[in-house]
Amino acid sequence: MTPDIVTAKAPLTFDPRAIEKRVGLILLATDHSTEADFSRLVASARVGLFATRIAYANPVTPENLRAMQPRLAEAAALILPEEDLDVVCFSCTSASVVIGDKAVAAAIRSAKPNVPVVTPADAAARGLRTLGANRISVLTPYTPETSAPMARYFTEAGFSIASFTCLGLEDDREMARIAEASLVEAAVAATAPDAEALFISCTALRSASVAAEIEERIGRPVVTSNQASAWACLAHCGILPDRPDAGRLFANALAVTV
Repeated sequence: MTPDIVTAKAPLTFDPRAIEKRVGLILLATDHSTEADFSRLVASARVGLFATRIAYANPVTPENLRAMQPRLAEAAALILPEEDLDVVCFSCTSASVVIGDKAVAAAIRSAKPNVPVVTPADAAARGLRTLGANRISVLTPYTPETSAPMARYFTEAGFSIASFTCLGLEDDREMARIAEASLVEAAVAATAPDAEALFISCTALRSASVAAEIEERIGRPVVTSNQASAWACLAHCGILPDRPDAGRLFANALAVTV
């Protein structure tokens, strides 16, 4: 026999949000690494992650990266529609460089007005400045063609590049499979003797997990795409975590701007 179903008469109270802080993530359809890094570095009882994915087709070329720009607004609109976010991160370093930080932010804000927008390239530049680094080494997994805009980006941002090394890969899924031990050795080899810090580009790489280990090996700060993006997103949430396992960057505060 079906029981009678009654509606409770006790009054309900509601919190302003289900979770205090909201971090939106726009990921490439092929991304294997960002969610794992953000779950480890950003998510907590206070901070929720709300992710969506954007269509993307390999190989990693400037043309294919630029093709994502018209899809950014639609992707942003899918993250908690009609609700505010504390910050949105577009998790692709090379695409944010090719499209441009301002263009990325404008596209996302067309769907989420006034939201702070984090790109990995800008977060990395802010991180390097926060650490006091001006002369840097750069390691990317890309081809020389895709690496060239990255070199221009950091040069135009005022950094002196002591060395720039690329691994020559064209598929971000293959980049994600590079063993962490291999990343450490590649990072050590890519660091010039006179570099003040090392930047490891690409959200596909699992370099955030080994940033502290690389710092021990080279004796200098290491900034990676996902590490810097997570750091910047937490800053927009008003949080400076105590995470020595995430590298020196996480011991420093970022002065946030929208």
